[in-house]
Amino acid sequence: MAQEYEQLLLKNQLCFPLYACGRKIVAAYTPYLKPLGLTYTQYVVFMVLWEKESVSVGQLGSILHLDAGTLTPLLKHLEKEGYITRERSKEDERVTVVSITKKGNALKEKCKDIPVKLAAGPSPLSEKEAKELYLLLYKFLEG
Repeated sequence: MAQEYEQLLLKNQLCFPLYACGRKIVAAYTPYLKPLGLTYTQYVVFMVLWEKESVSVGQLGSILHLDAGTLTPLLKHLEKEGYITRERSKEDERVTVVSITKKGNALKEKCKDIPVKLAAGPSPLSEKEAKELYLLLYKFLEG
């Protein structure tokens, strides 16, 4: 009977360790982001905007693998806090462009050491394994 449902055993699922690791990694960011009033999702939005300054909502969703239903309330909140602006594109008013404000850029200074602090923490992976995992995960995302 158990062999008939082997495909349903949790230990046989690729999705579960990916899901659990994702939650564990996000939890590792929380002590650094919470004092800044940020969630992990807001943090990755800032990372894109710090790099690009302005981006359409569609591009942002594509880069972060997030849908509009997730992004819209998050962006509204960040706009209300004065971190970003949202306006219609002059070329195509169906497109909403998100831009970082001075206040949003100022947050970069407070966040600059977060990746270093996390990298310095305990990891079960060697540097080589971490790079291999990084490449495999992006291969999966792009596939």
